This record gives sequence, C-alpha cells and structure tokens, in this order.
Amino acid sequence: MTLRLRYVAGVSPSKWLRVWNDLRPDLPLEAIVVEESAQLDAVVAGEADIAFVRLPVETEGMHAVALWEELAVVVLPKEHPLADAESLTLADLEGETLAPVQPDPAMTIELVAAGTGHAILPHSVARLHRRKDVVAIPVTDAPPTQISLLWPRERDDADIQQFVAVVRGRGAKSSRGSADDPPPIKPAKAAKLAAAERRAAAAKSGEGKGKGKKGGAKGGRPAPRTGAGAKQRSRRRGR
Repeated sequence: MTLRLRYVAGVSPSKWLRVWNDLRPDLPLEAIVVEESAQLDAVVAGEADIAFVRLPVETEGMHAVALWEELAVVVLPKEHPLADAESLTLADLEGETLAPVQPDPAMTIELVAAGTGHAILPHSVARLHRRKDVVAIPVTDAPPTQISLLWPRERDDADIQQFVAVVRGRGAKSSRGSADDPPPIKPAKAAKLAAAERRAAAAKSGEGKGKGKKGGAKGGRPAPRTGAGAKQRSRRRGR
C-alpha cells in the first residue's frame, strides 16, 4: 500500500517526506509533481490521495488546510530599466507589456528573457526556474498566492490525518485543525522534532542500564585527575 501525493511546482515536499519515512516506514509515500492546470485531476480521479495545490481551485467535496502564502514577484529581462530595483509596485509596472502566459512557467520566463514583456509569478516558481538573463523583484502590493493541502472527504482516514499533522508540524496523532490552530512549524523543525522523539524513545528503552557508572568513579563522581597537570597544580598550591 502507498500514500499517493501530488504537488505543484514551487512546493518542495522533501523535508516532510523524510519525516514521514521515519514515522511510517510501513506506508511509502509516492510524491509526483503535476502541472498547475491539472493539480487536482489525479485526486478527483482517485489516482492520488492528497495534494498540495495553489489556489484558486474547486474545493467542493474536499477537506482543505491552508498552509502558507507566496510572495508575488515580477520577472524582468536583466537589461530592463527597472531590473535594478529592490522592490516594485503594480503602479510601477503600468504601461509595461505582459509576456504571453504559458501553461509551463518555465516557458513564460523564457518569453520574458526573449524580451516579449514581464511576468508576475509566485516567488517560489520564479526561483525554481531562475535564469541568468532575468531578474525577479518583489511586487509589494500584488496579492499573494495561497498554498493549501487538499484531499477528498471520503478519503479522510488515519493515514491522511497523520500526514496532515506532519505537514502542520503537530504531533503525529493530531487531526485536522481549526482557525485557532497555531501556524504550521517549518519542515526543518518538524524533522528535528521527529529526531528528538526517536532519541527520547531510545533513551527510555535504555533506562536503568549503567547506573552508578557515570563518571568512571564510585557514586558517579568524576575520577581524580593524575599526571603532570595534577602535579603542577599541587606545586602551585604549595607556594
């Protein structure tokens, strides 16, 4: 049996996959990147169990957990007059030509590099397809995009809930949260928490072993120091 995950470009699930593999080696996770235009097709068709999506998508009949927002950037040719700006606004881009939007963001950015115009994209997507002949500049007043985790209501079982808990950085037995939940913990911290839980479990299984031996002397006290260092300290005290 396999848990089948789909995700859009710009989402990097590798850290969550490592945590999942540590927690559930009995249930492998299959992760496949999909085109944004088809980001829910496999889930709707029953060919996938859960998906990271970039809103807006049709969420009827789905459980949805909002995860994070993505900053919008404008991608410009490197020789563009605005290419040296630290940030821009939508007003700064008025009158500028938009590059033809393609289903594949890499192709859209290629058209930008060719001088056909500019493109506004999520920062994660622009970073994924970065090139030396274009720049990506934050657009401070452009609406951000939202990444969410979606799965069918009829597919809401313990395995799905455990994966959702991993992504949200909560305990592995936690279920889907509410608006009062704290913000998700970053994947790197989730991995550290999982490693700490394994170390704690290993330490607990070894309780009682080696008691009274710590430090190498009776009663747990460190053994007295000997050698040249000890003799030198003794001579100093005798001065």
